[in-house]
Amino acid sequence: MKRAGGRAVILAAGLLLCGIAQAVPPPAAQAEINYLLWTVAASDCEFYRNGSRYEAKAAAAHLSSKFQYLQARDLVHNAEDFIDKAATRSSLSGLPYAIRCKGSEDVPTRQWLLVLLARYRDSHK
Repeated sequence: MKRAGGRAVILAAGLLLCGIAQAVPPPAAQAEINYLLWTVAASDCEFYRNGSRYEAKAAAAHLSSKFQYLQARDLVHNAEDFIDKAATRSSLSGLPYAIRCKGSEDVPTRQWLLVLLARYRDSHK
């Protein structure tokens, strides 16, 4: 009887570990997401979120924490998932995020990040 119970525990642990392993995006997608987060942090832009403006490093930290939350739930499989689920709008208010770089108008973060992603992919062909 103990043997069957031990097998069930091992099986459950294995299934749990498989679920954890699936939560990590493929290496290429992770590299793209890391690039987007790094670019946000290194920019001289301001981010608009829920009625307030934030410096780039604070915005990158916020997006990173949202990414980690989504990643733990296996909801991000590629850079587009990251952009759409973490970097487009507030999950609390539903209001869209925007970015304003020096000398330009506000641009939706989704649009800005998709342009960055396309440039990254072109440079890594």
